[in-house]
Amino acid sequence: MYTELKWKIPLILAVIIGAVWLSYPLKDKIALGLDLQGGMHLVLEVQVEKAVEASLERMADDIKREIENEDIEVDKVSADLEDRTVTLKMVDTVDQPQMEKVMEGYPFLVKTETSKDGLALNFQLTDEQAVRIEKNAVNQGLETIRNRVDQFGVSEPTIQAQGERRILVQLPGVKDPQRAINLIGKTARLEFKLVDELRSVDEAIQGGIPEGDEVLYQRNENKETGEVEKEAFLLKKRTVLTGDTLTGAEVRYDQDYNEPYVAITFNRLGAMIFQQVTRENVKKRLAIVLDNTVYSAPVIQDEIAGGRAQITGRFTTEEARDLAIILRAGALPAPVVILENRTVGPSLGKDSIEKGISSILYGGALVMVFIVIYYRLSGLVAVFALFLNIVLLAGALAYFGASLTLPGIAGIILTVGMAIDANVLVFERIREELRNGKTVRAGIEAGFAKAFRTIVDANITTFIAAVVLFQFGTGPIKGFAITLCIGIAASMFTAVFVSRAIFDSFMSRKKIAKMSI
Repeated sequence: MYTELKWKIPLILAVIIGAVWLSYPLKDKIALGLDLQGGMHLVLEVQVEKAVEASLERMADDIKREIENEDIEVDKVSADLEDRTVTLKMVDTVDQPQMEKVMEGYPFLVKTETSKDGLALNFQLTDEQAVRIEKNAVNQGLETIRNRVDQFGVSEPTIQAQGERRILVQLPGVKDPQRAINLIGKTARLEFKLVDELRSVDEAIQGGIPEGDEVLYQRNENKETGEVEKEAFLLKKRTVLTGDTLTGAEVRYDQDYNEPYVAITFNRLGAMIFQQVTRENVKKRLAIVLDNTVYSAPVIQDEIAGGRAQITGRFTTEEARDLAIILRAGALPAPVVILENRTVGPSLGKDSIEKGISSILYGGALVMVFIVIYYRLSGLVAVFALFLNIVLLAGALAYFGASLTLPGIAGIILTVGMAIDANVLVFERIREELRNGKTVRAGIEAGFAKAFRTIVDANITTFIAAVVLFQFGTGPIKGFAITLCIGIAASMFTAVFVSRAIFDSFMSRKKIAKMSI
């Protein structure tokens, strides 16, 4: 039995050294949660109906493009966003069979009616497809926001869905809340649209915007005075290219004026479309539009190959960097509305940390004093096991990159009590065996053997409860569950394995007739 000490003691030392190495320095290795270091708490609502509308408009554009490729004469393809329908107006009823054949590629658009003259076909989006689009909007929004926050550089953020259309975002340690809101809440739909060169924007505004056109504005802010001027542009409604084909976006600086701009790169399909658009529209203006705001509208001087372009707009370096982050992360499938915005001050976190650490220290000291008085020298073994338990817990939290929250501190305090509880079970069993007349060696062996099953049963039931809390709980509850799970595993190791090794080590050196317990 005592030959096992040859591998047990080196293993224990290796675990201790590893835990200390992982957790040192503690303040740099363990991130603090929102409730301890302050930050932002946001609840966002995804406007899923906008995702359905955008999807319907894209379907109408795709259908129109496919009909044109089939050389079918069509008067108009329009989307009714309120009724969720797409209407096809033909020039001749002879084209109806071909038109319906094209629509077979859109099984989620069901034909509802045909006009009396047979020239107009109405197709309605199915409820099942609408629900699917709404669910995807929330899921895609969740991933997009997570990508933006990851690139923003926030340590240990909490981003998760709440209900059917809400997203919870917690950003610990954020210093600039407004910048974070702008980064998270921007839809960031990038579009390239041709400027209507045949009409004056002023005439269009006064006399009525022509069909197929729209008026969008460019915001020009004076950095010194803060005044914002708007410049109107008359653009073709049709989007020739979107940001969905982007593969990269990075900040660069103009060589002449050293002003930042965002250089963007398209994938293969985007590069082909961009090259075709620039080839067919030389000497015309191409507007770069982000969330219905014109950033620039340069003149196409020549065909542009290679799939590269740039966005200028009198940015500050920070604005350009944030725009690059947004473009790399992708556009939100639907706009989001901030339902709740709370900022937690760092003073609350500092106060919570101090009180939490004080409770651990005072509680641990009282437990240690009691256990030494009640179990004498054997109590010192339990005290060492308890101290080691906290070291292992800190190392594990650092290794898994877990955030320490106020409920997490509560989990550590609970772990302290549970770790001592296991030693109490063992010690009481040893006392009982010694009272029955067994020798010290036999009493230790029987005490650990008989208490082991009880310790395992008690810890497994608590561990299962902690796993359930982690699986179904939200941020603070997860923090409590993580520390509790790690603490249970550590207490099993220290109370059973380490304590037994210490007793066996003393028993192997000399014969002990009486035990201080």
